[in-house]
This record gives sequence, C-alpha cells and structure tokens, in this order.
Amino acid sequence: MKIIRDGAIVDDDWVHAPAEADVADLPEGNVIVPLKLWQAEREALLARGGKIGVRLASDDLAEELAGDLDHIALVAIDFPIYRDGRGFSQARILRDRYGYKGEVRAVGDVLKDQIFYMHRVGFNAFEPRSDRSIEDALKSLHDFTVTYQPATDDPLPLRRRFGNHPR
Repeated sequence: MKIIRDGAIVDDDWVHAPAEADVADLPEGNVIVPLKLWQAEREALLARGGKIGVRLASDDLAEELAGDLDHIALVAIDFPIYRDGRGFSQARILRDRYGYKGEVRAVGDVLKDQIFYMHRVGFNAFEPRSDRSIEDALKSLHDFTVTYQPATDDPLPLRRRFGNHPR
C-alpha cells in the first residue's frame, strides 16, 4: 500500500492490527495497534520486535499517550468521517503540547481538501482511503503558498514573517 509521508508517496512499512488483536497474533515488523491494546499490553508490545504505533479513535485523547510517547514511533489518528474534526486537535496537542517528533498519520476518511490543513496542525503522513487518488492528495499539500495564521508548521503570524513589524 502507498501512503504520503513527509511530502512524498512511499510504500507503507506499517501494518494495522485489527481492533480485537492479541499480542501473540501480531505480525512481525512495524505494527499500529489500537489505544486499548496499547494500554492493556504495553510491556508485551514493547518486548516484541519491530516498532510500535498507536491508533487513536476519534473519541480517544492524545493525553492518554503523554507518558508513553518516547516508546511510540507513530501515532495514527482516525477520521471515521470527513466531518469529524477532533483529530486536528489531537495532532496539534501531540506536536505543540507534548513536543512529539514521531510520525503523526491521518487515517480513515482523509480528503484531499483537508490535507493542507492537517499538515499545518502537525500531520506528516496521510493514509487516504483506497478509493481516493493519492496523487491528488499529495498535490493538495501545496494548495496555498501563503498562510496568515500561526500553526504548528509555522508559529509566526504573517505580519511577523515579513518586514520589521514591531510585534
């Protein structure tokens, strides 16, 4: 499967574990597990080979991972439907409040119209549905060349980025 990571289309080197997965049944390599499995089997997951990613459902909170972020290589944030914007806040909290440097991936109903804004709040990887064009999604990262508001990707407002504005 192909995803967008750091502005390029690449092969995905992660596998999503099913919601009802058992640690013993997980495939080798890099695996993304649901938050509930991470919370229940943290030590067993850390002891297995491969990197660990945690998938947050739309009603999970980034705060639940705050003490574990050093052990997690990827946080996948689920967008069950395009109208559910809670994932935007979760990405921003991970980056701005907790200083998370790992991969933050948008999964689920990821629309090309949202990807530019998702990137602004901290997503650096996107896993669009298979019925969506990944090439169109990649192009949407460059929908705008100038942003006015500060965000995770550029904390300075436009007025402070150019010229000698006193504030």
